[in-house]
Amino acid sequence: YQRRVHGILRDAVTDTSLHFLAKMKIMVVKDIERADIEFICKSIGCLPISSIDCFSPSKFGTADRAEELTTSSGKIVKITGVKGPVKAASVILHGATKLLVDESERSLHDALCVVRCLVKSPFVVRGGGAPEMEVAVSLRKWAQTLGGVDSVCVRAYAEALEVIPEMLALNAGLDPVAICTQLRAQHHAGSKYAGIDVRKGSIVAESNVQVPLLVLTSMIRHATETVAMILRIDDILITR
Repeated sequence: YQRRVHGILRDAVTDTSLHFLAKMKIMVVKDIERADIEFICKSIGCLPISSIDCFSPSKFGTADRAEELTTSSGKIVKITGVKGPVKAASVILHGATKLLVDESERSLHDALCVVRCLVKSPFVVRGGGAPEMEVAVSLRKWAQTLGGVDSVCVRAYAEALEVIPEMLALNAGLDPVAICTQLRAQHHAGSKYAGIDVRKGSIVAESNVQVPLLVLTSMIRHATETVAMILRIDDILITR
């Protein structure tokens, strides 16, 4: 019985060391990007080491098979049968042009971000501008009970939220003024799930689009923090 050993190195190694490692049937994967080290360690359950003196079984990862495969874009190292509680997978995208691959990567990244949001916060809300308009209508009603500067600030916050459905209608080729007016009227009438259906080009009573709640809460929180930071600026120094 002979155990096959594999090593993953970030920095380059000499040809002499590679020769002796190959004679001992140790496959070496070199020139790994620093950003990939953490992902590889989490995937196969190993720990990075900086010296040969730090080698110990507790820092090794275990897998059933590691092999080098040749694809149309180059060579890749495929690791399967990883032992441990961590489950990881790699997705290889192919396309006729670089533009197509970049677009596929962006779409896959967006889908993974949606899954990540649902894992962190397993709640969804109606889309199509429905939550933004409902919050804006509620803020306008609340602003009527206030006075002075507070009322102006709350109304301005409501107007900022209405920009979202306005931009949604504009990107769909619809009349943003007419669409937002109809949407605001329906929410004032109590249809809190009413949203924009870009396929029909009109307002529907219940939007079929669902959006992770974490996306909306993060958007509102970050926008509010940005505005608060800008308002705290007393002066600007122009530098070269």
